[in-house]
Amino acid sequence: MPPIWSARGSGRSCDVTEAVDIVEGLRAAGLVGEGDVTLEPLTGGVSCDVWKVDGPAGPIVVKRPLPQLRVAAEWLAPVERGTSEVRWLRRARGVDNRIVPEVLAELPGHAFAMRFLPGCPVWKDELTAGRVDVDFAAAVGRSIAAIHAATANSESDRQDFPNDAMFRALRVDPFFLHVAQKEPALAPALYALADDLIARKIALVHGDVSPKNILVSADGPVFLDAECAVFGDPAFDPAFCITHLLLKAVWLNDDRLTQAATALVETYRAGISWEAADEVMLRAGKLTAGLLLARVEGKSPAPYLTDPEHKRIVRDQASALILAPQPADQLVANWKRTYP
Repeated sequence: MPPIWSARGSGRSCDVTEAVDIVEGLRAAGLVGEGDVTLEPLTGGVSCDVWKVDGPAGPIVVKRPLPQLRVAAEWLAPVERGTSEVRWLRRARGVDNRIVPEVLAELPGHAFAMRFLPGCPVWKDELTAGRVDVDFAAAVGRSIAAIHAATANSESDRQDFPNDAMFRALRVDPFFLHVAQKEPALAPALYALADDLIARKIALVHGDVSPKNILVSADGPVFLDAECAVFGDPAFDPAFCITHLLLKAVWLNDDRLTQAATALVETYRAGISWEAADEVMLRAGKLTAGLLLARVEGKSPAPYLTDPEHKRIVRDQASALILAPQPADQLVANWKRTYP
């Protein structure tokens, strides 16, 4: 009998047992036939394995969360986050079916299959290549706000996403508490920030709104990788994305990236309907400051930010902002890409 699976391309691949489980799950869902199945590794980042699989109805993507993230420091996270991600994708699709891919099946090991979207570049790659579309950034902010508005104060969404432990393992501990242990002067502010983030239960949060997790489609942004989804503080999502845009503005010394961050903040603010916009903006500013420092000092530093001068620019501004917070819109307006 021929093998039921094979692997090709570069990247990490699963062992035989895991591959059998995945392929059998795909067959049970009617997504592949009885012949050989090829799992072609795609870039999965630090938290998961991702494969492209050709099926009778066209290519699909299979994603499986990892228990140990691919970073230098020990960083463990429950694999149940894969099931939570599926739940977020389906909930977001109910808000706007253009902004997330269709989930096709849940598979063993908290893996799942979703539809492959051809011809949709990753937003991070577009930005890195110098193709900065401010209108697209505005659409990102608008879409995030739409999800938050649709789920704000929803008891059913709160019950469906009781993922505090996962969010703490993936976001609070490595981004805020890890840095607080290294920076005594900033520790009280960072601990208070973490406590407030954990305590707020307002709307459904994606938790990883990064340019690397957003596809550029003809209809606008498509969001992926909601492994950190939790019912929590919506301010975290714009803050997380603003952080990446401001870091890239320093790295590439490109003011268009700051303009993109400004556009994202403006459309997000315009979509806030569940509480006073000023309150959300202040919390987003505080979170952005902490996240900026975490991408220099935390467990998952920005891999492209290797120049010591770039790190100093980010570290100095972020440290000052942690001690003297500014609302997100003001923070972005005052952000410096270089030192005079």
